[in-house]
Amino acid sequence: MSMDSHIEKVLWTQDQISRRVTELAAQITHDFNSVSPPPVVVGVATGAFIFLADLVRNIHLPISVDFIRAESYGSGTLSSGAPVLSLDSKLDVKDKHVILVEDIVDTGTTLSSLIANLVSKGASSVSVCTFLDKPARRKIQVELVGEGKFYRGFEIISLWAMEWTLLNYIGTCLMLEC
Repeated sequence: MSMDSHIEKVLWTQDQISRRVTELAAQITHDFNSVSPPPVVVGVATGAFIFLADLVRNIHLPISVDFIRAESYGSGTLSSGAPVLSLDSKLDVKDKHVILVEDIVDTGTTLSSLIANLVSKGASSVSVCTFLDKPARRKIQVELVGEGKFYRGFEIISLWAMEWTLLNYIGTCLMLEC
């Protein structure tokens, strides 16, 4: 059985994904071009790491990169609703613009807790760049900080999406267990 035999439908191809990541990076470069000090990009581990790598390679600014980890899914596919910070960023974000990079924004619970964490450390603004956004499942409206912006790669309905981290495309699964 091939690795992608359980994929029902390809939603976005590798070329479409690559093009969109380049567009997001160009928008971020434009929006933060005159910001001093340059923004700190914080990836939400581990789901966002490939998206983050592709994104920062295309941002033409002298950025700093760090990671943060919050766990709310455990080993399942439904959020517990109570995210736990298991890895904090190491870079100083006080008085800096932070771009939080997520793989999927779902209920908004984890993202809101991560934003609150960055605010407690003195970030002057917090923007969000997410690969996939599921606004229909939002339980908490995400409030950006300062002049923060929301950058969205793709909007999806409430499907279980097999991400591009291994497949180079996004597809929906035939089974919930995928």
